[in-house]
Amino acid sequence: MSLSKEDSVIREACARTIDVACQIALVPAPTFEEGERAELVRELFRERGASPFIDDVGNVVVRRRGEGEKRALLLAAHLDTVFPRTTPLTIERGEGWVRGPGIGDNALGVAALLTLWDLLESFGVVLPGDLVLASNVGEEGLGNLRGMRALVDQFGRELGAAVAVEGHNLGRVTHIAVGSIRLRLIVRGPGGHSWGNFGTPSAIHELARIICALTELPVPRSPKTTYNVGMIDGGVSVNTIAPFAQAVIDLRSIDPRELQRLSRAVEELAARQRAAGVEVELELLGERPAGETPVNAPVVRTAFQVLRALGIEPVLDASSTDANAAIAAGIPAICIGLTRGRGSHTLEETIEIAPLELGLRQLLQLVRAFPVI
Repeated sequence: MSLSKEDSVIREACARTIDVACQIALVPAPTFEEGERAELVRELFRERGASPFIDDVGNVVVRRRGEGEKRALLLAAHLDTVFPRTTPLTIERGEGWVRGPGIGDNALGVAALLTLWDLLESFGVVLPGDLVLASNVGEEGLGNLRGMRALVDQFGRELGAAVAVEGHNLGRVTHIAVGSIRLRLIVRGPGGHSWGNFGTPSAIHELARIICALTELPVPRSPKTTYNVGMIDGGVSVNTIAPFAQAVIDLRSIDPRELQRLSRAVEELAARQRAAGVEVELELLGERPAGETPVNAPVVRTAFQVLRALGIEPVLDASSTDANAAIAAGIPAICIGLTRGRGSHTLEETIEIAPLELGLRQLLQLVRAFPVI
């Protein structure tokens, strides 16, 4: 059976998207160090005849003007990765797959925005409102959604909806924002020799007591609420009573009230451990708001309709994504995926090529459905 012109264009665009994703993935972009990748993406948009700019926080932004009075639609794909700058960045390509650090999270998402621009131009799509495409900074780790927050500040009053675009998880419609509070717990003590000053409070021992107490805190299964101590460090040597120790803690919930309750409980634990000769400090590293876009919101309903038309049964999802910032600002927002894969946040991260065609069609149809958003 012969392909229609549109089918042929999208199929060719799929191959180009993979090539561009590989090009992007080979440029390091740790959170807070996305500049080099941002420059590449800006140049790639320029090559397509767009007029991109890099804003004050490092987001690459391009605006496609509409011809009507509808509110603007924002599509955002984050530039940053979880990998340190020293991580060797290599790409392997096989029959039906591509492997490499950050290829799906989120080089593919960024590449798809470039492809979307191409497809809209190729098909002469006229939109009833402006489309803002952004490759944003600060989604991962302690980036605290600073890129998306800046986009909301800049365009929020104009936006009818926002969509965060990720490479993985084709078929998901993330409409619930998992909120988080990231804390650094710091303990300081007098230190001393492990033999000669035995009995002097150790910062490491005190930190361990707080962590053990944290694991005893009750948290509800519904609404799901979690805690995790992700990193610890401190001390001087094996025979030194530690004068310093710290831990980084991640608290999460889909319910803002439960998140705040858990945060207060951690503060109380820290306060109870303050004793003579020991200082305990909690430092707020980041806070992501919790919230929800209702399932009957036009952007959620449209995403469902588009996926079902493509033969994919959508799955409602809760996660921590760039959509959190928009939802917190009262903007209907979701996060969607483009293909399937595995190993996100690992050096063996892999994406499947075949499902990407459906992912690109999803993106194009979602934008074409703009009048109902």
